[in-house]
Amino acid sequence: MSIRINKFLGQFGFTSRREADKLILDGRVTVNNKVIQPGYKVDENDIVKVDGEKIKTNLKKNVYLAFNKPKGIVCTTDTQKEENNIIDYINYKKRIFPIGRLDKLSEGLILLTNDGDIVNKILRSRNKHEKEYLVTVNKKITKDILKNLEKGVPILNTITRKCKTTYVNEYQFKIILTQGLNRQIRRMCEYLNYEVQSLKRVRIMNITLNIPTGRWRDLTSKENLSWVFGHIIIFIFPFTMYS
Repeated sequence: MSIRINKFLGQFGFTSRREADKLILDGRVTVNNKVIQPGYKVDENDIVKVDGEKIKTNLKKNVYLAFNKPKGIVCTTDTQKEENNIIDYINYKKRIFPIGRLDKLSEGLILLTNDGDIVNKILRSRNKHEKEYLVTVNKKITKDILKNLEKGVPILNTITRKCKTTYVNEYQFKIILTQGLNRQIRRMCEYLNYEVQSLKRVRIMNITLNIPTGRWRDLTSKENLSWVFGHIIIFIFPFTMYS
C-alpha cells in the first residue's frame, strides 16, 4: 500500500501536510536517497529522509499542546530560515508543529501537535470551528463599526463570513471568526479605517487561553482533539521500523 509523501510526513509526526509540501518543493525531502516532487507516493519499503535525517515510522503517542504565543515568535517549523521560530522557543522533547498560524505581531492561543492527520480537520474552513480574539484598535469603537464587521466586509476578493463581536471598551472588542483568511482581522479593520494595535487569540473551539505568555500545557481530556473529532489513528506501515 502506498501513500502520498506529504501524508506520510504528517502521519508520522514530522510536520503538517502543508509544511511538508514546502519542504518537498525546497528539495529537502528524499526517498531512497533521491530528491522527489510533490505527489510522490511511498510504501513500506522506502526510506524517507528530510535534510538527511531518516524518518522513524514506529508507532507514536499523539501530543496535543496549548501554547500562549508571545509577540515576535513566528509559527513555522523551518528552524533553519527563521531564528525566532515557535519550535525552538518551546523546545519540546518530541517533534511537534503548529496547527495553523498566528502572525508574528499577534499573540495568544495556538495549538501544536505531532498528529498530521488532525491538522486539516481543524483548518478546513467548511468545518466552521470558532476562534475568538481580543482586538485593540487605534481609535474609539462605534456600534456601526461592530455591525459592519459582523455583516462581513470585502477583503482578498471575497466577503468575510458573518461573525460575532462584543464591545469591551472604547478601544477594545472581541470577535469570533469561523474562517481563517490571511491577516483577516487586521484587513477587516483596515477596510473600516481602523488600525489594529494589538491582537490576541483567547479561544479555539472549546480550548481557552488560561496560561501565562510564553508557557504551554497539555490539553485536558475534555479538550483533547482526538475526542473532539472522534479521531482514530491508523498506522499505514505497522510492520516497518526504521532506526
